[in-house]
Amino acid sequence: MSEPHGFVEPAYSRRSLADVVPAVATALGHPLDSGLGPSAMVLPDAPSYVVFLVDGLGANLVQRYRHAAPYLAGLLDGSETGTAGVPSTTATSLTSLGTGLPPGAHGMVGFTSRIPGTERLLNALFWDKAVDPLEWQPHPTAFTRLQEDGVAVTVVNKRDFRGSGLTVASSRGGEYVGADRIGERIAAAVVGAAQRPSLTYLYDSDLDWTGHKYGVASQQWLQQLTAVDAEVEQLREALPPETRLVVVADHGMVDSPQEHRTDVDQHLELRDGLLIFGGEARFRHLYCRNGSVDDLRATWAGFFGEAADVMTRDEAVARGWFGDVIPSVYPRLGDVVVAMRGDHSVFSSVDFAYEMTLVGLHGSLTPDEMVIPVIVC
Repeated sequence: MSEPHGFVEPAYSRRSLADVVPAVATALGHPLDSGLGPSAMVLPDAPSYVVFLVDGLGANLVQRYRHAAPYLAGLLDGSETGTAGVPSTTATSLTSLGTGLPPGAHGMVGFTSRIPGTERLLNALFWDKAVDPLEWQPHPTAFTRLQEDGVAVTVVNKRDFRGSGLTVASSRGGEYVGADRIGERIAAAVVGAAQRPSLTYLYDSDLDWTGHKYGVASQQWLQQLTAVDAEVEQLREALPPETRLVVVADHGMVDSPQEHRTDVDQHLELRDGLLIFGGEARFRHLYCRNGSVDDLRATWAGFFGEAADVMTRDEAVARGWFGDVIPSVYPRLGDVVVAMRGDHSVFSSVDFAYEMTLVGLHGSLTPDEMVIPVIVC
């Protein structure tokens, strides 16, 4: 999965986040035909499964700070890791998990991406009421298909997320249970797992929020990691022994120091030919004015040098970063795509001032961002 230059390629159809629910479906005896060919991921047969996605729980971070998560680290030692998709960001990953599709098929290609035919960006977390999530992501989710095939599906997530654009796009189908606290999540999982056959999906965003605000390795983040570790252990103990628990993540995270942060509004040559500045700090989609793609690519590549991979949309698609890209998704990708290396990041103080207040970031293809746990216990 690792490229020679240190990036990690997404393991689509082998062991990516998009392969998890199809593998669960097969293990439940209700295989799904994705139309993308068979996946290499195999999970043990069981009458019920619980999939617990912890936002921001990168596998490398669990190993690095194993003293704060001894239970998870011990389980991770005996398991094979997987990868997020590209970009390694929440909206993209949650939709891959829920649909069983890579980003090029489901179309959620970043935190922000262009609404084709406009000069507007869709913010995938906060959404846009003018955009119908059923049109933006029209494929039936894996949850919907499993429920139609007789599997009891429960989605356990925060109350505020019920009916949001991202929820509808990524995880529609099944019974939605609002749960804001650890005890509520565990109780809902126990109820869901009692049904046979069943899939229960749980989501916890608190570790990601803490990493964004304080950074990974901060005391706040380490304390939250310890809380997640205890939550996983409590969940496993509460579930029936025949129920399988799968712990995954949507991405990891890196801290970007001030000396490795670039504000395009302090370097206006980076805006020459730029129509819309999209994506996020670690993975940018640049939408260009007519005829400016090659010049903009050259300017950004020359400016960042080894701090970023800068390429055209066609080049990024050819590298397989998004999987097979369907025609409706193609214009959502940047004309120029910028994947940051190391701990570098690129911002706009004009367009995304809030983003500059974040400490921990993700979106690119470094191991800390891309490698995720796939723990089966």
